[in-house]
Amino acid sequence: MEIKLKKKPKNPIIIEGFPGFGLVGTIASEFLIGHQKTEQIGKIIFNEMPAMVAIHENKVVEPLGIFYNKKYNLVILHAITASQGFEWEIAETITKLAEELNAREIISLEGVGSGEKVPLTTSKVFYYTDEAAKKKKFESIGLEPLKEGIVVGVTGALLLRSEKVPVSCIFAETQSNMPDSKAAARIVETLDKYLGLKVDTKPLLEQAEKFEGKLKGLLSQSQKAQEISEKKRMSYVG
Repeated sequence: MEIKLKKKPKNPIIIEGFPGFGLVGTIASEFLIGHQKTEQIGKIIFNEMPAMVAIHENKVVEPLGIFYNKKYNLVILHAITASQGFEWEIAETITKLAEELNAREIISLEGVGSGEKVPLTTSKVFYYTDEAAKKKKFESIGLEPLKEGIVVGVTGALLLRSEKVPVSCIFAETQSNMPDSKAAARIVETLDKYLGLKVDTKPLLEQAEKFEGKLKGLLSQSQKAQEISEKKRMSYVG
């Protein structure tokens, strides 16, 4: 696995959004990229990745793109490819990136399942951090700590592997494993309060179906490509 960077901003905050429950991390990170002034400064590549690229509105969409917002000194990792089977490697790569850039913090964006239907206005957002100052800041903006739960995927691996750079997690309550733009909007609202980004989430809510349809299509293509790649690999082995 390799990181390719055109620029190396110093002391940024890294925000990562990988496909997870409700795809809230992917939707929220895409919204930030589209509604903040960002430029793509790199990507993460690895040979095991299916030889596939998505094209949207006549532009190539990197499976693991790295974007930069100069105003707030943010590095945003945006993923549209499933990370299943590569969680440890991706987490180690993100940790190396954070150490190389001397990042102040890694913020992971995730969805957390809700057993019952709740309206957007009362759906909860939770946090996890083991740093007292950050706990105080999260609670000052109205977040509750995630007291019980199981964190899997890249975020789970990051919590176990990142030792030099602190990892904070923001979890939005969602009722479905389908793309949930409303939960993603809650994540963006929380980031806005936490980092002072001055982001308007109304476009995300207004374009919810468009966002969800687009990401569903891209992830479906990615999954099919992975299945085809795996079948070919097994045919060579067998």
